[in-house]
Amino acid sequence: MTETRQIVEVDPGAKPRRFVFVPLENFSLLSFSSALECLRIANRMSGRTLYTWTLQGEGGGMISCSAGTSFQLDGDLGDLARDDTMLICGGIDVQSATTKRLLGWIRREARKGLVMGGLCTAAFTLAKAGLLDGKRATIHWENADSFTEAFDEVTLTKSVFVIDGNRMTTAGGTSSIDLMLQIIARDHGEELANAVADQMIYSSIRTDQDPQRLSVPTRIGVRHPKLSQVIQMMEQNIEEPISPSILAERVGMSTRQLERLFRRYLNRSPKRYYMELRLQKARNLLMQTDMSV
Repeated sequence: MTETRQIVEVDPGAKPRRFVFVPLENFSLLSFSSALECLRIANRMSGRTLYTWTLQGEGGGMISCSAGTSFQLDGDLGDLARDDTMLICGGIDVQSATTKRLLGWIRREARKGLVMGGLCTAAFTLAKAGLLDGKRATIHWENADSFTEAFDEVTLTKSVFVIDGNRMTTAGGTSSIDLMLQIIARDHGEELANAVADQMIYSSIRTDQDPQRLSVPTRIGVRHPKLSQVIQMMEQNIEEPISPSILAERVGMSTRQLERLFRRYLNRSPKRYYMELRLQKARNLLMQTDMSV
């Protein structure tokens, strides 16, 4: 097939920006590839080499992603230039992948003033290195509770991505696309960023103000305002649960009406649903931290 594309004009004097991807063992393939594809497509749509990239990691050998596929790294953890951008790619069991050597290297490179980011769960690695202290950040919602318990110096948000000074974090999944489109727009303008999004069939670009998770009605498959309000209150008060009678009172219902509402739409009592939420949080903390519950 004949290829046709409209070249987006950018500043002819723009110098290539190098990204150093640091995938950790069992890194998220979706988060990594989404970020990398944005850079590749930006080069293609501009007809220029605006971005270059390399993969570095401990030992410089092969590394496995969350899907079980192995990738060859370009090299070991080495010295970076001050204008490089480091993106650490996290995934499953990021705690085990965050080694002492890795933390030492990250801290050393940070002293050069590099722009550094954490994709998916790699916000944990940056925070462990002390590089998110006093900053805003985000991480995948499944890891939010354990992150908050471990790093109270970091202001954790529920956004899809966060840029705070020279630190960047994403919530995982396709949020890498939103972050990279923001970077491309800052570097070379909205026109190029939109062209990249079009090529990726990415029709709804999110900002750092957009939340990670679907709304409560979408998640539970029920559009009932009072039910959604009660579930939202439950999710926001896991550690100190609110009694069913108070929950009912806050949405203008009797306890019996609330009971019927939950059984009708969720086939369980409010107390049972609340307990399931609390058990899920406990499981997350047990799996992702050294805490006992």
